[in-house]
Amino acid sequence: MASVSLTVNGKAVSGDIDPRTLLVQFLRETLRLTGTHVGCDTSQCGACVVHLDGQAVKACTTLAVQCEGAHVTTIEGLANGAELHPMQAAFREHHGLQCGFCTPGMIMSAVDMVNRLGHDLDDHTIREELEGNLCRCTGYHNIVKSIGAGARAMGTEPMKVAAE
Repeated sequence: MASVSLTVNGKAVSGDIDPRTLLVQFLRETLRLTGTHVGCDTSQCGACVVHLDGQAVKACTTLAVQCEGAHVTTIEGLANGAELHPMQAAFREHHGLQCGFCTPGMIMSAVDMVNRLGHDLDDHTIREELEGNLCRCTGYHNIVKSIGAGARAMGTEPMKVAAE
C-alpha cells in the first residue's frame, strides 16, 4: 500500500491506496467524486480531464501517487456553491451537451483553454484545442459555441482559482 495526500477542490484529502491506483479511480472510488468520468482508459476521449496544479490532465493515465502534495480541481470544484462557473453556465445556456457523459471533461478542458489562451477564442482555435476530447452524440457545433460564450463570460468575471 501507498499513502497519498493532496488537496481536492480546496479540501485536504488522503488515503492508503495501491500504488497502481489511477487518479480517476481515487477520485471516483475513494472520494466519491463521480463527475470525472472514465470513457476509454487510454487517454483518447478526455472524459476524465481534471486540473492538476492548474493544468488540465487526463486522470485515467495519471497515478494518484504522482499527485502527492498537489492541488486537484474536478468538475465538482468549479461551481461556487449553487452558482455555476461561467463555463458550466454557458454549456447549459447554449446546449453544449446531449447525453452529458463527455461534458465534465469538455468543461475542464475549456476552462484550461481559456486560462492558457485568453477570453477571445475563435471557432478554429476551440476546435483544434478540443482534439483530445471526444463527444459521440453531437457534431460539436454547440460545444464550440458554448466554449466561446463561456470564454467571453470568464473574461467579464474575476477568475476563480480553486484553492491552489
